[in-house]
Amino acid sequence: MDKKIKVGIFFGGQSREREISFLGGRTAYEHLDKRFFEPVLIFVDSLGNFIHVEPSILNEADIRSFYPSKNQNNGYKVYIESLGPLKVSQLYKLIYKIGSQVKIEELKSYMDFAFVVMHGPSAEDGSIQGLLEWLNIPYLGPGILGSAVGINKPFQNKLMAYATGQEKKYLTISKREWNTSDRSKLFSSVIAKLGFPFVVKAPHQGSSIGVAIVRKRSLEEFSKAMSQCFFETFITKKEWDKLSPRRKKNVMEKMSNLDEGIGFPVVLDGEQIYHPATLLKKLDEYLTQHEVAQLNSVNGEDYVLIEEFISGQEFSCGVIQDDEGRVLPLPPAEVYGETATFDFKAKYKSTVSKKRIPVKTSDANLEKIHEDVLKAFEATGMSVICRIDGFITEDDVVVLHDPNTLPGMSPSSFIFKQMAEVGFNITNSLTYFIRQSLIERIRSGKNQFEVQQLLNHLSTQIKNAPARKRLAVLFGENEKEFILAKKVYNELCGSEEYEPVPVCAALNGSRYIIPLNLMYKPDINEFGTAIATPKHPFIQKNIELVKQVRAFYAGEVDFSVRKVSEQDYNQIFKHTYDCLTGELH
Repeated sequence: MDKKIKVGIFFGGQSREREISFLGGRTAYEHLDKRFFEPVLIFVDSLGNFIHVEPSILNEADIRSFYPSKNQNNGYKVYIESLGPLKVSQLYKLIYKIGSQVKIEELKSYMDFAFVVMHGPSAEDGSIQGLLEWLNIPYLGPGILGSAVGINKPFQNKLMAYATGQEKKYLTISKREWNTSDRSKLFSSVIAKLGFPFVVKAPHQGSSIGVAIVRKRSLEEFSKAMSQCFFETFITKKEWDKLSPRRKKNVMEKMSNLDEGIGFPVVLDGEQIYHPATLLKKLDEYLTQHEVAQLNSVNGEDYVLIEEFISGQEFSCGVIQDDEGRVLPLPPAEVYGETATFDFKAKYKSTVSKKRIPVKTSDANLEKIHEDVLKAFEATGMSVICRIDGFITEDDVVVLHDPNTLPGMSPSSFIFKQMAEVGFNITNSLTYFIRQSLIERIRSGKNQFEVQQLLNHLSTQIKNAPARKRLAVLFGENEKEFILAKKVYNELCGSEEYEPVPVCAALNGSRYIIPLNLMYKPDINEFGTAIATPKHPFIQKNIELVKQVRAFYAGEVDFSVRKVSEQDYNQIFKHTYDCLTGELH
């Protein structure tokens, strides 16, 4: 095999996290190493159709901007499930406006490897992994077992308690129990068992969707949190009658947004309603005869998980492996800033919450995080790549939760920031994900010969990769140029022609070659602070820990800031991308 490996990038999907997956698909396409891989985009719609699409689709703002076509939406931004049951001919027309439908049995002809960047149910629960194994297509991340565990929060809690000895208190309440019990007594029982405040979670979601903290000793607050995690909502006649037509439409639009609403279709009084415009009319009729309308998502949870509230520093720690399967933790990142809970908006939309590497705590605590994360990784059946979140309490106790089998893959994601600290850019990281996944698929004992050939081919390509032209990504000490430099640097890392090197044109007139980890700082101020701050000893230890793995994927990595003379600059670089002018010369 002397050709590039065809990598099918599966993005979108059926879960509430499909928009995060859309961003991940864009990252994978833009940053895959084009010397080794040929990306093939497979958009998975929310009905489960596989659609081969062109890269131009990734320029859209979100999924609803291109699918279904806007003339089908009746004045709303909706997902295709809101169009209700479609005839085959209707679905065919919608699909072929954006690409071509791929039948399941045809998937293998499109790709050598499946790079799955979908999240949540049907994507991280073993479903797509099982399908790909049936088709003999090697895929990204853990196998069926690790994926199934990774989507089941109560079972995760049991395994992590077994592995680390942590004593996090939790319980579950079924929908049936919630609907038939005395809720006041149930509330009192939860407080007696877990203390106060406590956290309510939808047990099969990711990206902190369906998470609420009950901070008030109020049955109303408790009921609101339970409804949020069951994905149900209530609209009273009194509230509805106060709304203007425009505000009613706003309520429907908010319900359509999967990061804040229950989504469509919904069930009202036993009837399934697909479209927000239809629901608006139904509510106008229904609330003339009833005092309250209860709306349930057709994709709601059958039970919720309730956990004690852990007060402390919240962190996230990635884990990778070497060729022998040895587990290697990455430097843990801390979430800090003025946010009450690290929910979906704090993770993906907030400009207030920040990330710091490593966690600002004692060396003993950092070591404890690593120790417990490694135990949890192995106990939960994870492999290849995983991100495990947790807390450090005021008493220096480490409490873990929510292993993520397919971490978010936007350029600013935790996993890329942590890998950058030990010398991997996004492109190196994606190559690692693919190659390590091939190694993991071989361990499963299925289709070994074919996967081993693919692994050997990729390993040879990496070892014998031809030298590229070194290109300086030149930027000044201002926010605009720094943001552009990050974008250009990351995108060119996957180039066949250029090897990008970030170079800062300082205000003092000198030029400095910048280590790649500094290009993952959120803004020019943190970039400047990082330059002036000595490397944390714990990160230095992590750098040494992953030395062998890094050498294979990234070669020699210089972590120092180096001043470069004009003469040396001209010898090192034959090309420059000038972030001041936006020109390549």
